[in-house]
Amino acid sequence: MSNPTIYSYIADNKRRTFMVMVLFVLLITAVGYLFGYAMEAGSTWIVATLSCSTAITIFSYFYSDKAVLAISGAKSILKSDNPRLFRTVENLCVGAGLPYPEIYIINDTAPNAFATGRDPKHAKIAVTSGLLSKLDDQQLEGVIAHELSHIKNFDTRLMTIVVILVGVIALISDLFRRGGFRRNRRDREGGGIILIIAVIASLLAPLIAQLLKFTISRQREYLADSSAALLTRYPEGLAGALEKISADREPLEVANTATAHLYIVNPLKDYTDKVARLFSTHPPIKERVQRLRAM
Repeated sequence: MSNPTIYSYIADNKRRTFMVMVLFVLLITAVGYLFGYAMEAGSTWIVATLSCSTAITIFSYFYSDKAVLAISGAKSILKSDNPRLFRTVENLCVGAGLPYPEIYIINDTAPNAFATGRDPKHAKIAVTSGLLSKLDDQQLEGVIAHELSHIKNFDTRLMTIVVILVGVIALISDLFRRGGFRRNRRDREGGGIILIIAVIASLLAPLIAQLLKFTISRQREYLADSSAALLTRYPEGLAGALEKISADREPLEVANTATAHLYIVNPLKDYTDKVARLFSTHPPIKERVQRLRAM
């Protein structure tokens, strides 16, 4: 059997992501039906849940990028503010066939970066001042190529939708726990069992949703790494950048659990043990670097 190539990594990650997205849809449908049945709410519960989630998703689709940039304290800059960064972005956009994204700077000495926006025409890239000062040109090129790959692969849109789906599952589970215990199904055979199953599902569904979110995020990081190496034709640039960013122990003050999955390297915590890694938004740096250097 031949060794995996960059193209096989990309194809495999796309297949896995599609499967996880299908699981998300099935999970929301299942818990919505189960909770509605247990609460004797009929179709009303499902209709209300789908209507609310649709409205939130539409709002997030158009305005999530602005919210993320505001939360992160990112400020828009012009080419004259940092010619080196703009030159790197422009050169890579030409190679990737992408329109130029808006460029933002986060005034923080911890090195990191992320991309956002619903599609390539509305894309934004934000980098910290620490990233610009601590990486050399080839490493900076690797990071920007990684973020442009997220844009080109529509990862920024995907992760926004996933975050909303996780939130919807958490919301309907919480609503059920608040209202489900005040209802009973003694008048129906097996009602008590259904209620118990629904209560257990209300506790497990948010956890399962979070694990699916982390799975998508990790696979998308591998895919963006592979795409970046294909774009720059120099995997070592990104590999060196990942090592340097992860080795920097300075915390990124503006990062939080809601935005951590967007950054190229987890800005909150370095997950080392196997249990904790299940809840990490990023794959281990060592594995990412090994894959890059094997290309």
